[in-house]
Amino acid sequence: MKPYKLCSLLFKTTPNYEENLQTLLTLIKQTDANTLIVASEVCLSAYDYENFEAVLDFAEHAIDEIKKVSYDKIIILTMIERRDGEIFNFAKIFHNGKVVYERAKARLFRFGDEHKYMSEGKDEDIKIVEIDGIKIAIFICFEMRFKELWQKSEGADVIATPSYWGVLRTEHFKAITQTLAIINQCYVVASDSQNDDCTKMSGIINPQGEVQRNGNNPCLEVPYNEKEIELMRRYMDVGIG
Repeated sequence: MKPYKLCSLLFKTTPNYEENLQTLLTLIKQTDANTLIVASEVCLSAYDYENFEAVLDFAEHAIDEIKKVSYDKIIILTMIERRDGEIFNFAKIFHNGKVVYERAKARLFRFGDEHKYMSEGKDEDIKIVEIDGIKIAIFICFEMRFKELWQKSEGADVIATPSYWGVLRTEHFKAITQTLAIINQCYVVASDSQNDDCTKMSGIINPQGEVQRNGNNPCLEVPYNEKEIELMRRYMDVGIG
């Protein structure tokens, strides 16, 4: 199998959902086969509470379109959907034309009133999933701040962190994403929005803790090297299998 690449996306979310979807699809199509791609949290709509029904209505169309470009790729993002009368922010993994994994955001950002519009998922649903031999964990934005959740990612090869992280806490985002990679001795693919109120600090951190940020690059690509994870875990053995 062709080696994988990792890709962190960085683009603005506009008030036009279809425009955002087309931006996402264009960037995905520009990547090679066997690329793991992470987009920012709610990248298709942001938290457009004033038009929440429109956000919910758009989800089904967006899912169908993303499935079409997910062949030979792993695509990770979050979307807001209604299930059984409740509204959740779902992390989703698309692969080979299907949604192969999803879970609801378990820790809502109450400072941003998320709890007034959405229901929380469950901590126990946070787990590592394996796709094409890559063990993947996901932390959705605010979830990264809870140390008791970190152990749920132990043993992952890649931690994806789709985020909509406030610009006033930019240093927090940079420090936490780097620390996740160092503590877990794995890759972290961090994606934040390019919107003015966000950090714009999308990037990829390797198992050594070395950081590359997107800068002005809408798609930062880095080779995925499983041996780099194995070497780091042997060199600095802290009991991660």
